[in-house]
Amino acid sequence: MSYYPSTSAGDVPARNTPLSWSRTVAREMVHRTSAAEVLLTDVRSLGGGGFEAAACWPRSHPTFPCDGGSRHNPLVLVETLRQLGIYLPLRYFRVPRSAHLILTDLFFEISPDHEPEAGYGATDITCRIDVPGVRSGADGAATGLRLNVVFLTGGTVFAQGGGGVRFLSEQRYAALRGPGHARRPPAPVPGLARPAASALAVAGARDVLIGRQGGATVVGPADPRHPFFFDHVTDHVPGMVLLEAVRQAAVVASRGALLRPRAARLIATHFTEFAPPARLVCVPHHRTCVFGVLQGGTRTTFGVLKYR
Repeated sequence: MSYYPSTSAGDVPARNTPLSWSRTVAREMVHRTSAAEVLLTDVRSLGGGGFEAAACWPRSHPTFPCDGGSRHNPLVLVETLRQLGIYLPLRYFRVPRSAHLILTDLFFEISPDHEPEAGYGATDITCRIDVPGVRSGADGAATGLRLNVVFLTGGTVFAQGGGGVRFLSEQRYAALRGPGHARRPPAPVPGLARPAASALAVAGARDVLIGRQGGATVVGPADPRHPFFFDHVTDHVPGMVLLEAVRQAAVVASRGALLRPRAARLIATHFTEFAPPARLVCVPHHRTCVFGVLQGGTRTTFGVLKYR
C-alpha cells in the first residue's frame, strides 16, 4: 500500500522554526490540479493530536473576490478547511493516495468584529488544529476523523470551523457507488433561467451555480468546467459546489437581504448526483436561512446559514 511521501519543502518544516508563508504545499496533497488554488503553505504536527498550519488568502481570488468592502469571502475559509481535511490524513494518518475522501459535515463561524481586512497582496493566516477523534482500520490507517480549527491573523482569533471526513478504499467506494458513476464533468442543464451574477455577489456569469427549473431553484453550474469548482473531475456534486449553490439560493429566497454568511453548518447524508438537478429549498427567517438539498425524494444535504 502506498502513502503520500513528503513532496515539497513546505510539507515538513522544522518544528523549531516559525511557520512559513513563502510557498505552497504540493498540490496533490490537497487534491488540487491547479497550483494557483492551493492555500496551505506550511503544516506541522505539535504532538498529542495537535497541529498548526499556515495559509495564504489571496486578495484577488478569481472565484471568491473580496466582499463587504475589503473582507475575504467566507468560502475561502471553507476551502482552507477542505484542504486541511485532505492534507492531514494523507501526511499524518497513513491514508493512502488511492483513498476516496468523503465529507460528512462542516461548520464555520466568523467574528465580524475581528476578521481581517484584505489589504495589499495576500493575508497570512495561522490555523491551530485539534483532531479529537480518529477511526482506524486493522492496518492502522485512518478510516475517518474530525478536526476543529481556530483561525488567527496577527495573533488574533477571528474564526473557527471544522468537520468530519471518511476515507474509503477504491474497492469500498466502488461497492458503495455501484456501476454507472464514472468520474466526469457535469452535463449542462438546458433551459435554466439563471440570476444575474451581480445579484449573487459573484465575479461573473460562469460562477453562477443555480437556476430555475419548473418553479424550483436547482443546482445547475453555468460552467461545468469551472476552474475552481471543477478543478478535477468527480462522480458527484462536490461539497464546495453545494455550499456555494445554497448560499446563492439563499440570496434569491431572501430577495438579496441575506448575502454574506458569517456562520454555517452543513450535514451531508447522501451523495448529491449531477442528474437529475438537485432542488434547493431555502427558508429565510430574520438573519438565518435553513436549507435542504433534495434529489429523487431524498434529502441529501441540510443545514443552516447565519448572517450578521
